[in-house]
Amino acid sequence: MGKFFGYIKTWFGQKTEEIKDPEIEIEQAIQEAMKRDQELRNQAAKVLAHRTQLVAEIEEAGAEVAEAKELAKQALIKSDAAIKSGNAADAEKWNQAASQIAMKMQAAQSTYEMLQKQLATAEAQAAAAKQAVQNNATAVQELSAKRVALLGQLQAAKMQESVNKAMDQLNSAVGDDAPSFEEVENKIQARMAEASAKAELASATDPNVAIAELKTSTMSLKAESALDSLRAELGLGAAPTPEVAAAPAAELPPPPTA
Repeated sequence: MGKFFGYIKTWFGQKTEEIKDPEIEIEQAIQEAMKRDQELRNQAAKVLAHRTQLVAEIEEAGAEVAEAKELAKQALIKSDAAIKSGNAADAEKWNQAASQIAMKMQAAQSTYEMLQKQLATAEAQAAAAKQAVQNNATAVQELSAKRVALLGQLQAAKMQESVNKAMDQLNSAVGDDAPSFEEVENKIQARMAEASAKAELASATDPNVAIAELKTSTMSLKAESALDSLRAELGLGAAPTPEVAAAPAAELPPPPTA
């Protein structure tokens, strides 16, 4: 049973392969390649967007570090001024403020450094994504060019198949009872040869043909006799032989004078 189902599966697979249209398959391959190219571009766009976002976050973190650093300086200056004026309370207040600002500055600095490391990775990923998009775009262009060539070859193949089919129809029987083109031609030639042979035999055995030839010969003799009589009246002598007739005109005897 397993072998039977395997045979059926193989048979259906072969039939499916036979009914596939190469032109449709080419278009499907192009569409699939373009779909993958668009997906790759979308993924690359996300990578580039992440890099851009990191750049913006780094700028914000850098601004926070700079601002915290400036505030800490101002707090230290005020604390020093309070100490010099003998105001211990204000000096303690500004010292505590400077400490809090320094902690924020340190946190912003840590964030800034972490974002810098992420940016280095994002830059490498963005470069790889752009290269992948470029390579895939080149592959799609090559596939499109190959598509034109394949479609041209497919049309040529279809044309040749049509010619072969037409020639097969001419050289093969139309049906079970219909003769082939070559057989018809041979029959026509045979009938023409047979008709020619019958005509030749008829002309050789038909008495009417012999009588017609005899009449033609008799008429020819009478015509020659009449010409001989006219030559005698004119004093021209007998009819010249073919050799005499071929001689130059100067050697012929002059015509008699009246």
